[in-house]
Order: sequence, then structure tokens, then C-alpha cells
Amino acid sequence: MWTMSERLRGVVGHLAIRPCDRVLEIGCGQGVAAGMVCELLSTGTLTAVDRSVKMVEAATRRNARFVASGKAEFLIASLEDMCLGDRRFDLVFAVRVGLFHREPDRAHALVRPWLAPGARVLSFYDEPRVPSVPS
Repeated sequence: MWTMSERLRGVVGHLAIRPCDRVLEIGCGQGVAAGMVCELLSTGTLTAVDRSVKMVEAATRRNARFVASGKAEFLIASLEDMCLGDRRFDLVFAVRVGLFHREPDRAHALVRPWLAPGARVLSFYDEPRVPSVPS
């Protein structure tokens, strides 16, 4: 069975991050993938959002050096209520965000205002694995 970090490492590998990408992560959780993304950015930036205050606080702590350098920011917001002004992103991704799984057209419509020309939107969803208990 994969650990969360191994799974997220695979997801980040699929993102094909370019060093100058402006990245938006929807549902950043504790910021594990965010840190992996930031490691691949040089002039690019990451904006990560989550609707949970606790998750954003944890992600901000985990990625304090990227926040301090201006490479990353973590915002408390839901996809439906997100307000990012005139920012544009080259890549938007979401991992285990139910709306992208249940209503992909709606989810994509919600992020469309922040897409730069040629932007990519990628979502990853798998059912959480429950460890089997020997009988």
C-alpha cells in the first residue's frame, strides 16, 4: 500500500511542473503536495487554497520557508467562494476534491476565470484505501 507522500509524489510527477509555472492547488490539505510543487519552481509561484482553517494553518507551517520567500501562499476559501482577482494560473490541480470527481464540468467552470492562455487543469481522485484487517 502506498503512503500519502508516495501517492502525492506520483501526482506531482504527473503535473509536469515547469520552473516558471503559476500554480493553483485546490484543496491543499496539510500542504504535502504544495511543498513538492514549490521544490520544482524557480521563478514560478504556488497559490494553494483549502476551506479548512486547520489545514491551511498546517500547510502554512509545513511550507514556512516557501511562504517567507514569496514562492507560496495559502488561503482559506472554498472553490465556490474563491476570489483571486485578476490572477491567472498556468496549472490548476486538485487531489481528492469531491467536486472535481462528482461534477467535473462545474468544477472546471469555477476555475476558468483564473486560467492563463494554454493553462492545464488536472484532478486526481481515488477512493481512500482502508487497511484490511485479518479475520
